[in-house]
Amino acid sequence: MSTSFLDQLGLRHPIFQAPLAGGGDTPELVSAVAEAGALGFIGAGYLSPQQIVEAAKAVRARTSRAFGINLFAPVAEAPLPKDTKRAVDRVSPYFAEVGLPAPQVAPQVKDVFPEQVAAALESGAAVFSFTFGIPSRDIVDAIRSRGMAFMATATTIDEAIAIQQAGAVAVIAQGSEAGGHRGTFKSNFDAGMVGTIALVPQMVDAVDIPVVASGGIMDGRGIVAALALGASAVQLGTAFLTCDESGVPEVYKQAILSAREDQTRITRAFSGRPARGIVNRFMTEVDAGSEADAILPFPIQNAMTRPLRSAAAQQGRAEFLSLWAGQGVRMAQRQSASALLERLSSETRSAIERLVDSAGASRDHPFDAEH
Repeated sequence: MSTSFLDQLGLRHPIFQAPLAGGGDTPELVSAVAEAGALGFIGAGYLSPQQIVEAAKAVRARTSRAFGINLFAPVAEAPLPKDTKRAVDRVSPYFAEVGLPAPQVAPQVKDVFPEQVAAALESGAAVFSFTFGIPSRDIVDAIRSRGMAFMATATTIDEAIAIQQAGAVAVIAQGSEAGGHRGTFKSNFDAGMVGTIALVPQMVDAVDIPVVASGGIMDGRGIVAALALGASAVQLGTAFLTCDESGVPEVYKQAILSAREDQTRITRAFSGRPARGIVNRFMTEVDAGSEADAILPFPIQNAMTRPLRSAAAQQGRAEFLSLWAGQGVRMAQRQSASALLERLSSETRSAIERLVDSAGASRDHPFDAEH
């Protein structure tokens, strides 16, 4: 962010660990990131209010430094198809493979968002961010009254402007390379698939608040590129998933470490909402169906497939896991969070030094237009 904002949070590095809802951002990871001088996030979208309280206490027990908390903004629930049998039949064989009965469709998912917000407001977090949209004015006012910094994710310029108008202190620019769920909320998802290198400078020009670049950034070169485009900080997700402190299953980490840049794809198969992950059997076969009602809307599809994913994690079967990851997967490494941040810092300095040296060489040997 601006230097004053970073100073207020006590950050040494302009780096955010992305919210990794679903178990990736353990208290150990979030606190380790904070202790190393960056901003760790609790991805609380799937947590109950009590789990939010417990996660925040666990982080605070490990660090006195600033950390963030993230929730999913409420989304309009799409109507269920009249017949959900096709969706159930599509995934039932995979449930049988892991020893589970056929899944059940629960059309009414209890809304605990108000309780989640209340718990997050009392979490002690310094930053409160949202994905999938913008919270109501009363929530924003409550965040600000507690001295918390309000941020939200945008995939288009119109979304970024709306976030600024809502009173955010910063906007996270989610490029199409990013892993996990797409944050689009003001247009269709195809329109929100703008690459990071195109999205960030346009967003910087359009808003007056700091922009945090996200999507495909995995090393110091990516950080310097984002800063050169006008970003004030960066947010990394995939890079943190393979850290020692990450809570994702070992088979998930191995899938990231062995994946190539061309092996991720956007899918609705797991959750009903477009998300980027490593291509596996479940994604390939469920997406292959042509029936429009074979995949239920978010969050119904997500709730229906959760038992399958939980069983697959226990059994080490990556073919049934939602392996959320960005297009920079080939650069992932296994190391501790502190080692990752030290490496990112060193790589960033090296990249800047190379640019400075290159600029000096250009002055000594100016480009000859004739050649």
